[in-house]
Amino acid sequence: MTQPSENLLDLLAAGEENHPALVAPGRPALTYRQLRKNITELAAQLNSFGLGRGDRVAIAMPNGPEMVLAFFGTALAASTAPLNPKYKQEEFAFYFEDTQAKALITLPGTLELARAAAAPDMAIIEAVSNEDGALRFELKRGRNGEQPAARPVELAQNDDIAMILHTSGTTSRPKRVPIRHRNMIASAGNIGETYQLGPDDRSLCIMPLFHIHGIVASMLSTLASGGTVIAPQNGFNALEFWSIVENFKPTWYSAVPTMHQMLLARADRNLEVIKANPFRFIRSSSASLPPIVMERMEGVFGAPVLESYGMTEATHQMTSNPLPPKIHKAGTVGYGHGVEVAIMDEAGNLMPQGDIGEVVIKGRNVVDGYENNPEANAKAYTNGWFRTGDQGRIDADGYLALTGRLKELINRGGEKISPLEIDDVLLRHPAVAEALAFAVPHRSLGEDIHAAVVLKGDASESELRSYAAGLLAEFKVPRKFHILTELPRGATGKLQRINMAQLLNLKET
Repeated sequence: MTQPSENLLDLLAAGEENHPALVAPGRPALTYRQLRKNITELAAQLNSFGLGRGDRVAIAMPNGPEMVLAFFGTALAASTAPLNPKYKQEEFAFYFEDTQAKALITLPGTLELARAAAAPDMAIIEAVSNEDGALRFELKRGRNGEQPAARPVELAQNDDIAMILHTSGTTSRPKRVPIRHRNMIASAGNIGETYQLGPDDRSLCIMPLFHIHGIVASMLSTLASGGTVIAPQNGFNALEFWSIVENFKPTWYSAVPTMHQMLLARADRNLEVIKANPFRFIRSSSASLPPIVMERMEGVFGAPVLESYGMTEATHQMTSNPLPPKIHKAGTVGYGHGVEVAIMDEAGNLMPQGDIGEVVIKGRNVVDGYENNPEANAKAYTNGWFRTGDQGRIDADGYLALTGRLKELINRGGEKISPLEIDDVLLRHPAVAEALAFAVPHRSLGEDIHAAVVLKGDASESELRSYAAGLLAEFKVPRKFHILTELPRGATGKLQRINMAQLLNLKET
């Protein structure tokens, strides 16, 4: 039995010294030996700037090798707080204060808004690339303008917080999620085992590296299994995707459903690239993948499309559909890999197989709790189980089918309706490119159902309603359809279901 890794540097031990670990278009490849050496040097540099274990360091930069290296170097020396580089100044200021960041790391000559939001007691550090592809940190401003006193060189330990993220709060202040080295190591290992990742695998990292999905699924799981991470600058570009596939030949990629749909829309023009560079599998996570999209993708790409289920508090992955020859079921998110999964009622009792209730989980990947938030922790943890806030059922084969976020379920006159079911029906209409069912306040029913759609052909609202009425029970048919040019999305591509009524300025009917 192997001993658990102590920190993220140990997680890289699987990589053979001269095997490529990190590659990107127009950039020198870094081997595992170079990667381990560089991130150890970066950690020591942060120690020399007076930063170390227990300190929070914000990173704001786009995807690319610099972000990967800066993330590892910072997590080894201190605790990293990766932030969306597209935030406004007020948002940067909020996250800097909320995480108590002592420094900001960014690229030279970028992110003036982030720099302006940095308080005087925050150091500003630039991540500068060397010609050989390695990274170095340069201190541009010490804390309170002073030259820092160096700290002893000391790497993080298993129980230290590697990363601090926030939940995507919709109506309240986002909660801080402290993710420890042991959580990240466990989750990366679970993902590697799920997809049998190895040195021959090459992951195309198109998810943002300020998001748990990109950090753990695309990056950490690949490096923990000795494979190669392809990290294009700026992440996802549906036009550049195909040339990267042709040149770097990834064996898999992971993305949210909206990204898959954008690639699917361009696949017909790139069939030769797809045929010449087949994926071993394609992974989908962070939002529900409509079964019709999975069917179309498998038809075009000729590879299994495996839907998984993750969230920040579980250091990403909780369940996943397995690789063939095991069955992957459309409309389910598979089963737990290194994670216990069950269904719980409101009173905290575990429910029999087949019953619908709240999905709960246990495992080494699950965080200990939210930071400084005993009220949230009391609600989120019951008898050692983490309550996900998702509703679902486990079938006879142990596969989990999600029926929606508990807070996203539409309560129409006492009928609890899953918007996912309506989405999938609408997406099967030949003129519909995207669909999102959502709740709108209603005076007598409590909530009513509306749907927003993006069309790829001609269809009227009455035609869409008639189509839905032929496939859904009457009480599930949207009362009104909103035909939009695009659906509102968050920073990571998630559809804004809960906020749709507010975004469309819809009042109580």
